[in-house]
Amino acid sequence: MKLTGVLFFPVTPFDSSGEVDTDALARHVVDGVEHGTGGVFAACGTGELTSLSRDEQALVVRTAVRETAGRVPVFAGAGGPLGTALDHARAAADAGADGLLLLPPWLTQGPPEGLHAYVAAVASVGLPVILYQRGPLVLSPAEAVELARIPGVVGLKDGLGDIDRIQRIVLAVRAAIGEDFTFFNGLPNAELTQPAYRAIGVDLYSSAAFAFVPEVAAAFNRALDEDPELVGRLLTEFYAPLVELRSTVPGYAVSMVKAGLRLRGHNPGAVRPPLTDLAPEHLAELSRIIDAGLALVGTAS
Repeated sequence: MKLTGVLFFPVTPFDSSGEVDTDALARHVVDGVEHGTGGVFAACGTGELTSLSRDEQALVVRTAVRETAGRVPVFAGAGGPLGTALDHARAAADAGADGLLLLPPWLTQGPPEGLHAYVAAVASVGLPVILYQRGPLVLSPAEAVELARIPGVVGLKDGLGDIDRIQRIVLAVRAAIGEDFTFFNGLPNAELTQPAYRAIGVDLYSSAAFAFVPEVAAAFNRALDEDPELVGRLLTEFYAPLVELRSTVPGYAVSMVKAGLRLRGHNPGAVRPPLTDLAPEHLAELSRIIDAGLALVGTAS
Protein backbone atom coordinates (compact mmCIF):
# COMPACT_ATOMS: atom_id res chain seq x y z
CA MET A 1 0.00 0.00 0.00
CA LYS A 2 1.35 3.41 -0.98
CA LEU A 3 1.80 6.19 1.56
CA THR A 4 0.10 9.46 0.60
CA GLY A 5 -0.93 12.78 2.07
CA VAL A 6 -0.22 13.57 5.71
CA LEU A 7 1.25 10.76 7.81
CA PHE A 8 -0.19 10.25 11.31
CA PHE A 9 1.90 9.28 14.33
CA PRO A 10 -0.57 8.51 17.15
CA VAL A 11 0.41 8.82 20.78
CA THR A 12 0.25 5.82 23.08
CA PRO A 13 -2.40 6.65 25.69
CA PHE A 14 -1.87 5.42 29.25
CA ASP A 15 -4.61 4.98 31.84
CA SER A 16 -4.52 6.11 35.49
CA SER A 17 -2.55 3.00 36.48
CA GLY A 18 0.05 3.60 33.77
CA GLU A 19 -1.07 0.78 31.46
CA VAL A 20 -1.69 1.17 27.73
CA ASP A 21 -5.27 2.41 27.28
CA THR A 22 -6.37 0.48 24.20
CA ASP A 23 -9.83 2.06 24.14
CA ALA A 24 -8.37 5.56 24.02
CA LEU A 25 -5.83 4.42 21.42
CA ALA A 26 -8.60 2.93 19.27
CA ARG A 27 -10.54 6.22 19.31
CA HIS A 28 -7.38 8.18 18.53
CA VAL A 29 -6.48 5.98 15.55
CA VAL A 30 -10.03 6.04 14.14
CA ASP A 31 -10.12 9.83 14.46
CA GLY A 32 -6.90 10.14 12.46
CA VAL A 33 -8.15 7.83 9.72
CA GLU A 34 -11.45 9.69 9.50
CA HIS A 35 -9.60 12.99 9.09
CA GLY A 36 -7.85 11.63 6.01
CA THR A 37 -4.38 10.49 6.96
CA GLY A 38 -2.45 8.58 4.32
CA GLY A 39 -0.70 6.29 6.79
CA VAL A 40 -0.61 5.40 10.49
CA PHE A 41 2.75 4.96 12.27
CA ALA A 42 2.04 3.20 15.57
CA ALA A 43 4.42 2.85 18.53
CA CYS A 44 7.02 5.13 16.99
CA GLY A 45 8.67 8.23 18.46
CA THR A 46 5.45 10.08 19.25
CA GLY A 47 4.06 6.78 20.50
CA GLU A 48 6.91 6.57 23.05
CA LEU A 49 8.44 3.38 21.64
CA THR A 50 11.54 3.76 23.80
CA SER A 51 9.41 3.56 26.97
CA LEU A 52 7.24 0.62 25.87
CA SER A 53 7.84 -3.00 26.78
CA ARG A 54 7.94 -5.52 23.94
CA ASP A 55 4.44 -6.71 24.83
CA GLU A 56 3.16 -3.13 24.90
CA GLN A 57 4.61 -2.39 21.48
CA ALA A 58 2.84 -5.46 20.13
CA LEU A 59 -0.43 -4.42 21.78
CA VAL A 60 -0.26 -0.91 20.32
CA VAL A 61 0.43 -2.22 16.82
CA ARG A 62 -2.36 -4.82 17.01
CA THR A 63 -4.80 -2.13 18.09
CA ALA A 64 -3.78 0.21 15.27
CA VAL A 65 -4.06 -2.53 12.65
CA ARG A 66 -7.49 -3.55 13.92
CA GLU A 67 -8.85 -0.02 13.96
CA THR A 68 -7.56 1.03 10.55
CA ALA A 69 -9.15 -2.12 9.10
CA GLY A 70 -7.06 -1.93 5.94
CA ARG A 71 -8.14 1.60 5.03
CA VAL A 72 -4.58 2.98 5.16
CA PRO A 73 -1.14 1.41 5.66
CA VAL A 74 0.06 0.81 9.21
CA PHE A 75 3.78 1.00 9.96
CA ALA A 76 5.08 -0.11 13.34
CA GLY A 77 8.01 1.32 15.24
CA ALA A 78 11.05 -0.91 15.77
CA GLY A 79 14.47 -0.23 17.23
CA GLY A 80 16.86 -0.57 20.11
CA PRO A 81 19.19 -3.57 20.61
CA LEU A 82 19.05 -5.97 17.70
CA GLY A 83 17.13 -8.60 19.67
CA THR A 84 14.53 -6.02 20.66
CA ALA A 85 14.25 -4.66 17.11
CA LEU A 86 13.70 -8.20 15.82
CA ASP A 87 11.02 -8.79 18.44
CA HIS A 88 9.34 -5.54 17.36
CA ALA A 89 9.50 -6.60 13.72
CA ARG A 90 8.09 -10.08 14.36
CA ALA A 91 5.28 -8.75 16.55
CA ALA A 92 4.39 -6.21 13.86
CA ALA A 93 4.32 -8.94 11.21
CA ASP A 94 2.12 -11.13 13.41
CA ALA A 95 -0.24 -8.17 13.97
CA GLY A 96 -0.66 -7.60 10.23
CA ALA A 97 1.27 -4.35 9.95
CA ASP A 98 2.24 -3.21 6.47
CA GLY A 99 5.77 -2.19 7.35
CA LEU A 100 8.29 -0.94 9.89
CA LEU A 101 9.80 2.40 10.79
CA LEU A 102 13.26 1.44 11.99
CA LEU A 103 14.67 3.88 14.51
CA PRO A 104 18.44 4.23 14.90
CA PRO A 105 19.96 1.83 17.45
CA TRP A 106 20.24 3.78 20.68
CA LEU A 107 23.30 3.99 22.94
CA THR A 108 25.59 1.71 20.89
CA GLN A 109 26.92 3.07 17.60
CA GLY A 110 28.97 1.14 15.08
CA PRO A 111 30.61 1.63 11.67
CA PRO A 112 28.58 1.67 8.43
CA GLU A 113 28.99 -2.08 7.89
CA GLY A 114 27.56 -2.73 11.36
CA LEU A 115 24.53 -0.55 10.65
CA HIS A 116 24.11 -2.35 7.32
CA ALA A 117 24.03 -5.72 9.11
CA TYR A 118 21.56 -4.38 11.71
CA VAL A 119 19.17 -3.09 9.03
CA ALA A 120 19.50 -6.26 6.95
CA ALA A 121 18.68 -8.44 9.96
CA VAL A 122 15.49 -6.49 10.70
CA ALA A 123 14.48 -6.40 7.03
CA SER A 124 14.91 -10.18 6.84
CA VAL A 125 11.78 -10.57 8.99
CA GLY A 126 9.87 -9.75 5.81
CA LEU A 127 8.13 -6.42 6.36
CA PRO A 128 9.05 -3.37 4.24
CA VAL A 129 11.38 -1.11 6.20
CA ILE A 130 11.56 2.69 6.26
CA LEU A 131 14.76 3.95 7.88
CA TYR A 132 14.64 6.90 10.27
CA GLN A 133 17.58 9.28 9.90
CA ARG A 134 17.85 11.31 13.08
CA GLY A 135 20.04 11.88 16.13
CA PRO A 136 23.28 9.90 15.78
CA LEU A 137 22.29 8.39 12.43
CA VAL A 138 23.61 10.82 9.82
CA LEU A 139 24.08 9.19 6.42
CA SER A 140 26.23 10.19 3.51
CA PRO A 141 24.68 9.77 0.05
CA ALA A 142 26.84 6.68 -0.55
CA GLU A 143 25.82 5.11 2.77
CA ALA A 144 22.16 5.83 2.02
CA VAL A 145 22.46 4.08 -1.33
CA GLU A 146 24.02 1.00 0.26
CA LEU A 147 21.20 0.78 2.82
CA ALA A 148 18.58 1.36 0.12
CA ARG A 149 19.96 -1.64 -1.78
CA ILE A 150 19.12 -3.99 1.11
CA PRO A 151 16.14 -6.15 0.07
CA GLY A 152 13.04 -4.90 1.85
CA VAL A 153 14.28 -1.37 2.56
CA VAL A 154 11.76 0.89 0.85
CA GLY A 155 12.17 4.38 2.27
CA LEU A 156 13.86 6.99 4.43
CA LYS A 157 12.28 9.34 6.94
CA ASP A 158 14.47 12.41 7.43
CA GLY A 159 14.51 13.84 10.94
CA LEU A 160 17.69 15.92 10.56
CA GLY A 161 16.54 18.84 8.45
CA ASP A 162 19.85 19.24 6.65
CA ILE A 163 18.47 20.24 3.25
CA ASP A 164 21.84 20.03 1.49
CA ARG A 165 22.42 16.49 2.79
CA ILE A 166 18.93 15.18 2.09
CA GLN A 167 18.96 16.68 -1.42
CA ARG A 168 22.18 14.81 -2.20
CA ILE A 169 20.75 11.61 -0.67
CA VAL A 170 17.55 11.89 -2.71
CA LEU A 171 19.48 12.41 -5.94
CA ALA A 172 21.89 9.54 -5.23
CA VAL A 173 19.24 7.02 -4.17
CA ARG A 174 16.86 7.84 -7.00
CA ALA A 175 19.70 7.52 -9.50
CA ALA A 176 20.72 4.14 -8.07
CA ILE A 177 17.38 2.66 -7.01
CA GLY A 178 14.67 4.49 -8.93
CA GLU A 179 11.69 6.70 -8.23
CA ASP A 180 9.77 4.14 -6.15
CA PHE A 181 11.95 4.63 -3.08
CA THR A 182 9.96 6.66 -0.53
CA PHE A 183 11.28 9.78 1.16
CA PHE A 184 9.44 11.88 3.67
CA ASN A 185 10.05 14.87 5.87
CA GLY A 186 9.93 13.56 9.42
CA LEU A 187 10.95 16.61 11.41
CA PRO A 188 8.75 17.41 14.40
CA ASN A 189 6.16 19.90 13.10
CA ALA A 190 7.36 19.13 9.59
CA GLU A 191 4.98 21.67 8.04
CA LEU A 192 7.40 24.46 8.95
CA THR A 193 9.99 23.06 6.56
CA GLN A 194 7.75 21.32 4.04
CA PRO A 195 7.94 24.09 1.39
CA ALA A 196 11.72 23.55 1.38
CA TYR A 197 11.37 19.75 1.16
CA ARG A 198 8.88 20.11 -1.68
CA ALA A 199 11.46 22.14 -3.58
CA ILE A 200 13.86 19.15 -3.53
CA GLY A 201 11.18 16.68 -4.59
CA VAL A 202 10.02 15.33 -1.20
CA ASP A 203 6.26 15.83 -1.07
CA LEU A 204 5.41 13.37 1.72
CA TYR A 205 5.61 14.40 5.37
CA SER A 206 4.53 13.40 8.86
CA SER A 207 2.62 15.80 11.06
CA ALA A 208 2.71 16.02 14.85
CA ALA A 209 -0.08 18.60 14.67
CA PHE A 210 -2.31 16.09 12.87
CA ALA A 211 -2.48 14.08 16.11
CA PHE A 212 -4.25 16.85 18.04
CA VAL A 213 -5.48 19.43 15.49
CA PRO A 214 -6.14 17.32 12.38
CA GLU A 215 -8.40 20.09 11.04
CA VAL A 216 -5.42 22.48 10.91
CA ALA A 217 -3.00 19.89 9.53
CA ALA A 218 -5.41 18.79 6.80
CA ALA A 219 -6.14 22.40 5.83
CA PHE A 220 -2.42 23.14 5.60
CA ASN A 221 -1.87 20.11 3.37
CA ARG A 222 -4.62 21.26 0.99
CA ALA A 223 -3.32 24.82 1.05
CA LEU A 224 0.12 23.72 -0.16
CA ASP A 225 -1.49 23.25 -3.59
CA GLU A 226 -4.34 25.72 -3.41
CA ASP A 227 -3.75 28.67 -1.09
CA PRO A 228 -0.23 30.05 -0.58
CA GLU A 229 -1.59 32.91 1.51
CA LEU A 230 -3.09 30.48 4.04
CA VAL A 231 0.17 28.51 4.07
CA GLY A 232 2.03 31.68 5.01
CA ARG A 233 -0.40 32.63 7.76
CA LEU A 234 -0.43 29.12 9.26
CA LEU A 235 3.36 28.98 9.22
CA THR A 236 3.62 32.38 10.90
CA GLU A 237 0.77 32.22 13.41
CA PHE A 238 0.53 28.51 14.21
CA TYR A 239 3.51 26.35 13.21
CA ALA A 240 6.35 28.75 14.05
CA PRO A 241 5.02 29.40 17.59
CA LEU A 242 4.47 25.65 17.98
CA VAL A 243 8.09 24.97 17.10
CA GLU A 244 9.25 27.68 19.52
CA LEU A 245 7.23 26.05 22.30
CA ARG A 246 8.49 22.57 21.40
CA SER A 247 12.06 23.81 21.63
CA THR A 248 11.79 25.12 25.20
CA VAL A 249 12.19 21.72 26.94
CA PRO A 250 13.77 18.46 25.71
CA GLY A 251 11.06 15.91 24.97
CA TYR A 252 8.30 18.44 24.41
CA ALA A 253 7.89 17.15 20.84
CA VAL A 254 5.94 14.26 22.40
CA SER A 255 4.62 15.95 25.55
CA MET A 256 3.09 18.75 23.48
CA VAL A 257 1.05 16.29 21.41
CA LYS A 258 -0.45 14.62 24.49
CA ALA A 259 -1.13 18.03 26.03
CA GLY A 260 -2.82 19.14 22.82
CA LEU A 261 -5.06 16.09 22.86
CA ARG A 262 -5.98 16.85 26.46
CA LEU A 263 -6.89 20.41 25.53
CA ARG A 264 -9.12 19.05 22.73
CA GLY A 265 -11.10 16.89 25.15
CA HIS A 266 -9.25 13.58 24.89
CA ASN A 267 -7.54 11.67 27.69
CA PRO A 268 -4.18 10.31 26.53
CA GLY A 269 -2.71 10.16 30.02
CA ALA A 270 0.72 11.42 30.98
CA VAL A 271 3.99 10.85 29.19
CA ARG A 272 6.34 8.29 30.69
CA PRO A 273 9.70 9.22 32.22
CA PRO A 274 12.17 10.48 31.24
CA LEU A 275 9.71 12.74 29.40
CA THR A 276 7.73 15.29 31.42
CA ASP A 277 4.34 16.87 30.86
CA LEU A 278 4.03 20.53 29.92
CA ALA A 279 4.52 23.16 32.61
CA PRO A 280 1.35 25.22 33.32
CA GLU A 281 2.64 28.29 31.50
CA HIS A 282 3.53 26.20 28.45
CA LEU A 283 0.12 24.53 28.50
CA ALA A 284 -1.52 27.96 28.41
CA GLU A 285 0.65 28.96 25.46
CA LEU A 286 -0.23 25.74 23.63
CA SER A 287 -3.92 26.46 24.18
CA ARG A 288 -3.47 29.92 22.65
CA ILE A 289 -1.62 28.46 19.63
CA ILE A 290 -4.31 25.83 19.07
CA ASP A 291 -7.05 28.48 19.16
CA ALA A 292 -5.11 30.59 16.64
CA GLY A 293 -4.69 27.66 14.27
CA LEU A 294 -8.32 26.62 14.44
CA ALA A 295 -9.43 30.20 13.87
CA LEU A 296 -7.29 30.42 10.74
CA VAL A 297 -8.99 27.38 9.21
CA GLY A 298 -12.45 28.40 10.37
CA THR A 299 -12.94 25.79 13.09
CA ALA A 300 -14.05 26.47 16.65
CA SER A 301 -11.89 25.13 19.49
